[in-house]
Amino acid sequence: MHKAGSLRWRLLRNLMLLLVVLMLASGWSAYYNGREAADTAYDRTLLASARTIAAGLSQHDGSLSADVPYVALDTFAYDSAGRIYYQVNDIHRQLISGYVNLPAPPPGTPRTDDYPALARFYNGQYRGQKVRVVSLLKVVSEPNMNGTAEIRVAETVEAREHMARSLMADTLLRVGMLALGALLMVGFAVSAALRPLERLRAAVEERQPDDLRPLPLVEVQHELQPLVRSLNHFTERLRRQFERQGQFIADAAHELRTPLAALKARLELGLRATEPTTWRETLEIATQGTDRLTHLANQLLSLARIENGARAIAEGGAQLLDLSQLARELGMAMAPLAHARGVALALEADEPVWLRGEPTLLNELLSNLVDNALAHTPSGGNVILRVGLPAVLEVEDDGPGIPQPERERVFERFYRRHQQGVGAGLGLAIVGEICRAHLAQISLHDARPHGLKVRVSFIAAS
Repeated sequence: MHKAGSLRWRLLRNLMLLLVVLMLASGWSAYYNGREAADTAYDRTLLASARTIAAGLSQHDGSLSADVPYVALDTFAYDSAGRIYYQVNDIHRQLISGYVNLPAPPPGTPRTDDYPALARFYNGQYRGQKVRVVSLLKVVSEPNMNGTAEIRVAETVEAREHMARSLMADTLLRVGMLALGALLMVGFAVSAALRPLERLRAAVEERQPDDLRPLPLVEVQHELQPLVRSLNHFTERLRRQFERQGQFIADAAHELRTPLAALKARLELGLRATEPTTWRETLEIATQGTDRLTHLANQLLSLARIENGARAIAEGGAQLLDLSQLARELGMAMAPLAHARGVALALEADEPVWLRGEPTLLNELLSNLVDNALAHTPSGGNVILRVGLPAVLEVEDDGPGIPQPERERVFERFYRRHQQGVGAGLGLAIVGEICRAHLAQISLHDARPHGLKVRVSFIAAS
């Protein structure tokens, strides 16, 4: 349950952090609310004591005296853990009873509106302790004395702090119990919610390696259905990939079996001959067959390399390349072959055209397109290799072209327009695979006045 990286533990940890923040906020709120409630309750008692002391003021022979009854301070004896101080000042602010040096109201202290009295409440320090003080003004109106006397009653804040801390502790205890209960409930709920994932894992684990059937959506919660659909989609793509590989292997075996059988039969026929001229003819035919087999094997290896190149591109291994420079290098390499076939090979690539790709695959694409054009262009014809902006490659020839109905099928592996046609039918299939690896669009068009134009549109480098 507490394993690092566990989804259950991450959910519970995040919930615990949230509950801890909630507890701290609740404790802080309870403390200050409790302190406010304690101030309200104890301020009322302070004011009552001050009023009781004020009621005991009397005037004799032009002087003011205070008779402080015990009941004025007895109110605090039962519910207060602090100390009580009082002070009575006459109309001239001279001490007539109580403790000296009780803190006076700070300048600007407002009169309270909570009680119908000339009273002010404030906090202060007395004898090294924090105190809460009420200052009550008592109007004195006698024939020989007029003014206001001041009664101050102070209490240390221990009782108020105790009440606020008690409320805070009670709140934290209650919230903590609720948090513990919530964690337990969430833990059980998460475990129950993760059971379908465990069943899904078991269903996948029990399958054979070649079992690529879709996973059932029965007994899967609505939130997990997109995950199961994604897994089924991936499984379907994997199944199709295996089918394509199996079909490719079968086609490759078929394509290799026929020329190998013909080569073997021709060699056996030559071995039975007795004339040297027949032997030489057999060797020449065998050499031609070997060349075709070598070309076919190279094309099959090219198809295998495309998958590695496509994976490298998908993983961010594409390089910044100048398509015009690649076309120029290929044109120089293919020029002797074009000259030997009597075909004029022209290059139109005046400015750099930048794209991101895999250089080996792009060279393979250029080579197959040009070689295919040269193979289908009669002697005396022309092949044009053209590179333009934003990132377009065109190979145009004036050969017989490809009829419109067959233009989609020529990108299929081992498809040949004629059984005795040139090549094994892999050239344009290789080109199509390389285009897919580079997310490029390939299309076939009629050339003017006749022939075929192959256009490849790449994504230009930004």
